Amino acid sequence: MNILIKNASVLTMSSEAELMDNTNIAIENGRIKSIGQVPEEFKADKIIDGTNKLAMPGLVNSHTHIAMSLFRNYADDLPFWPWLTERIMPLEEKLIPEHVYWGSMLSIVEMIKSGVTSFADMYFFMDDVAKAVEEAGIRASLSIGMSESGDQEAKIRNAKEYFDNWHGKADGRITVMAGPHAPYSCGPSFLSKVIDMATEKGMGIHIHLSESKREIEDSYNLRGKSPIKHVKDLGLFELHTLAAHCVHLSDEDIDILAEKKVNVANNPGSNLKLGNGFARVEDMLKKGVNVALGTDGSASNNNLNMFEEINLAALVNKALKGDTTSIPAATAVRMATLNGAKALGIDKEVGTLEAGKKADIIMIDLNKPHFYPRYNLVASLAYSAQASDVETVLVDGKVLMENYELKTIDIEKVMFNVERCAKSLIK
Repeated sequence: MNILIKNASVLTMSSEAELMDNTNIAIENGRIKSIGQVPEEFKADKIIDGTNKLAMPGLVNSHTHIAMSLFRNYADDLPFWPWLTERIMPLEEKLIPEHVYWGSMLSIVEMIKSGVTSFADMYFFMDDVAKAVEEAGIRASLSIGMSESGDQEAKIRNAKEYFDNWHGKADGRITVMAGPHAPYSCGPSFLSKVIDMATEKGMGIHIHLSESKREIEDSYNLRGKSPIKHVKDLGLFELHTLAAHCVHLSDEDIDILAEKKVNVANNPGSNLKLGNGFARVEDMLKKGVNVALGTDGSASNNNLNMFEEINLAALVNKALKGDTTSIPAATAVRMATLNGAKALGIDKEVGTLEAGKKADIIMIDLNKPHFYPRYNLVASLAYSAQASDVETVLVDGKVLMENYELKTIDIEKVMFNVERCAKSLIK
C-alpha cells in the first residue's frame, strides 16, 4: 500500500534534530519515497492527515526482556540480588512457551501504543517471542539468553539453529544476535565458545555488563580486572556488541568501549529502581561511545515507556553533573532513535526519516495541553510528551496503530491470556 502522510510536522533526526513544518511523507513499498514535495507519479492508496501531529522515527528499545511483563509488580522494592535470585529466577524456572508468547504479546501491545517500533530482546523460549513479533508486525533483534550451567554444547547448537531459523525472517524485521547473559553467569571458557560461534555465523553479541557494584567487586576479586576489561581480553568486542547497563565504569572502561566501538544500552529507569545507580552517559558520549536507551524488563521498571526513559536520561544526568546543559533534549531523543538503531545494527534501514529508508514512523498528537505553547517541539519530546500521545504507528510502511487503535493485535484476548498465565505461574 502506498501511503501519504500530509501536512505534518516532521522530525527527521537525519541532521541533528532537523524539524520540518507542514510537510508530506510519501511511502511506497514499505520505504520512504520522499519527504516534502510529493513526486507527480506517486499515487496514494491511503492518506493520513498529519495536521497538528508530529511525525518522527519510531523509538528503539535497545534492551529488554519482554516476556517479563508477566512479573510486573510481583517483586518490587527489593535489593537487586534478592530480587533476582529469590523472586524472579524461581518464577522463571516455571515458565513454559505459552507463558512467554502471551507475555511477549502484552509487551508488544504496550510498546506499539507508546511509539516503539524496534526492540532488542534477550530471554528464554525465543521461538515464541519471534512468533509474536512476526504476527504483530513490529521489528526486533532477538537473542536466546545463555548461561554456562547445563549442557553448553546444546546451548551453542540451539543458538546456531535459532539464527538459521529466524535471522532475516518476517520480511527482514527479525534479526538475531548471540545472548550470553553476563560475565558472572558465563565463565571465560563458555564465553569463548559463544564468541567462536558468533564469529562463525556473523552474529552480534547482546550481553549485560557492569550493572551492579557487587558485579564489579566480584570481577576484581576473581580476575583482577573489570567486567569490561575481562570480556575485551577474551575478544568479545571484536564483534558488534550491544552492552546493556554499563553503570559502573572506570575511565579505562570508557576508553575501551570507545576504542572497540561498543554500543551501550542505558536503562535509567531500571537502574534507578533496582538501586544500581546511573551510568556515566555524558562521559561515554563525549568519548564517542554510541549510547542508546532501553527499558529493561517490566519486572524491574515496571513499564516499557521509552518516553519516560528519554525524560530520565535528560534529567538525571543534569543532576549528576550539576550542569543543566548535560544531555540536552535532542541528545536524549537521538539516544532513543538513531543511536538505538545503531546499537541493533539496523541504522542503514531505520532510525531516521530519509528517502530510501524503511517507513518506521510514529505520529504524535500535538493537540494536547502539555504541548502548548509550542516554542520547541524537540524539547517537548523529552520534557513534556507522554507515551499516550502516540496516535499512529507504522513499521515497514504497514499501519500497526491508527487513531490510537491497534490493527494487528486483539488487546482483550492478550490481557485475558496474560492474567490466566500469571495466575498459573504464581499458583
